[in-house]
Amino acid sequence: MNESRAAIRYAKAILNQSVEAKVTEAVEKDMYSVVETISDSKELQDLLASPIVEGQLKKNALLAVFAGTNTVSQGLISLLVDNKRVSLLKEVAQHYIVLSEKIKGEETAVVTTAVPLTADLEARILEQLTTLTGKKVTITNVIDESIIGGFVLRIGDLQYNASVANKLNSLKREFSNSL
Repeated sequence: MNESRAAIRYAKAILNQSVEAKVTEAVEKDMYSVVETISDSKELQDLLASPIVEGQLKKNALLAVFAGTNTVSQGLISLLVDNKRVSLLKEVAQHYIVLSEKIKGEETAVVTTAVPLTADLEARILEQLTTLTGKKVTITNVIDESIIGGFVLRIGDLQYNASVANKLNSLKREFSNSL
């Protein structure tokens, strides 16, 4: 099964559970924390991806790192470890955030750039996206130096790739096809 499909299924299940328990806001806050913490910690990323570290050790470490979180969020960590899918934790958290915001009538746009967005540029992008979608939009800036320059904008199922790396790959394909 595709990893992304599995992450979406876990996110939907946790969203349903958090709606029933009436703790969607608290769990969403926890999921933002999970995404940020895993993104900022290379050691934690390595721990989650390591096939050598046994599940119980991963579970204990994650529950210690996310000790102040809601019981639904802690249940997600336990479930992923028990099902040997803990490497999906960050992706599940990202999908949860998207699904939760969709329920509230909000959208999250992921803007991937080679360097961090300035506050002015972020405000201009936010204004354009709000106009285009007609919804409240929040921006998540992902830094990926491999795109060289430009940006990749993803909102919902739509993606606009204006990166230098994408343009170089297009030129490469065009030259290869013309030979």
